[in-house]
Amino acid sequence: MAFATRRFILLNLRNLKYSLYSANARKNTLRHYSKALVSFKIDDKQNTRRLQTTNTYNKSVAFKLSDIGEGIREVVVKEWYIKVGDKVQQFDNICEVQSDKAAVTISSRYDGVVTKLYYEVDQTALVGQPLVDIEVEDAEEDSSQKSAIPEITKEVPKSEVKSERIKVLTTPAVRRIAAQFKVDLSNVNATGKNGRVLKEDVLSHLNMSSDKSNDIPQNDLSVEALSIPVTTGFAKMETIVEDKIVPITGFTKAMVKSMTEAMKIPHFVFSDEYDVTKLVETREHLKIMAKNRGVKLTYMPIIIKAASLSIAKYPIINSSPDSNCENIIYKASHNIGVAMNTPNGLVVPVIKNVQNKNIIELARELNSLQEKGFKGQFGFNDLSGGTFTISNIGIVGGTYTKPIIFSPQVSIGALGKIQVLPRFDSEGNVVKAHILSVSFAADHRIIDGVTMASFSNQLKEYLENPQVLLLDL
Repeated sequence: MAFATRRFILLNLRNLKYSLYSANARKNTLRHYSKALVSFKIDDKQNTRRLQTTNTYNKSVAFKLSDIGEGIREVVVKEWYIKVGDKVQQFDNICEVQSDKAAVTISSRYDGVVTKLYYEVDQTALVGQPLVDIEVEDAEEDSSQKSAIPEITKEVPKSEVKSERIKVLTTPAVRRIAAQFKVDLSNVNATGKNGRVLKEDVLSHLNMSSDKSNDIPQNDLSVEALSIPVTTGFAKMETIVEDKIVPITGFTKAMVKSMTEAMKIPHFVFSDEYDVTKLVETREHLKIMAKNRGVKLTYMPIIIKAASLSIAKYPIINSSPDSNCENIIYKASHNIGVAMNTPNGLVVPVIKNVQNKNIIELARELNSLQEKGFKGQFGFNDLSGGTFTISNIGIVGGTYTKPIIFSPQVSIGALGKIQVLPRFDSEGNVVKAHILSVSFAADHRIIDGVTMASFSNQLKEYLENPQVLLLDL
């Protein structure tokens, strides 16, 4: 009996000791857990609420201006779309910058709050240097703490689950279209790489074609504006009463750089006159057929195609030397640049792979580039990669000019105004003729005078006899 009593007392003491030990352990564990930040996370798939520990802190990231290609080392900030204190998300527009080639919109790579702008408007920003500071939210999980805390699962009614905002991968242009037509991008079927929503996806969602994407949707509450007669104003000549200093920026700065580089090239110029009377007659017939296809046909698409066919016979015209001028690189693609006068200055957009396109396709692309130039919407791809250039000074006025080569190209052509002048025909009679004056400049290190004249004669044959051009298409 005494033995049983003693055994019972020993067992109770052991259980009491274990209970005290367990209580202390639990107390220490809870003390440890109380140091961690406890947050709840909603699992949308299982509609459950989970308990986890997270150490959250904010850090400031310097968003640097990345390399935007074509050897560009600096840009001018033209407009800020954000200010200090604004919240930004990935792919949101930050600013618009102007390089010596084109205007480019810079978008964010981070989610966070803008804390600093490094440049004012019209200041020069350098590639590789900070553009803005963004305070981003970062989270690091302590795996040991996460595994130590028991997972608490609790059923949550669907009505209490708040839908989180879904980030859609797309471009600023697509976001503008979506905002214009009030489309929720999260509801659009994405067909781009990595789930990116393309412009075609939005248009397909709206059951629209691409040619209507720039139309402004009509509002039921909109009313038609009354037409009010307006007196035509006249431009007033600005009188400069004192000297003023204007910084060289944008396309003017591009011209300074390109022309400084171009003057290192030993130029020679070859000029001639083409009798394009038959071309004028042919174009009058073709432009009617082109208009029925919705295309405006000028002389330039025909001249561009004729130049490409001539380049095929004299490929050195479409070449360039390497950096040390030790090798000649013959370009397979005929990327022909066309000099245009735009509100932002003289620019040279490029039509790529002319050798693979017909005249109607060239006319469409040229019309598109002219529209972009008028709106100032050229991108780097539109202005880069040229292998030969044609400048049409005739639309402004003039007959002959001395064009300057765009390095690293080795030749350039300039077209004057088509004039109606008296000429002698094969029988010695004076007839009315349409005369086009042309001038070619060439890099005399690469191209000699005979080659340049031969190229010009081939182009002359195509433009004076459009039937020959049709045979070689």
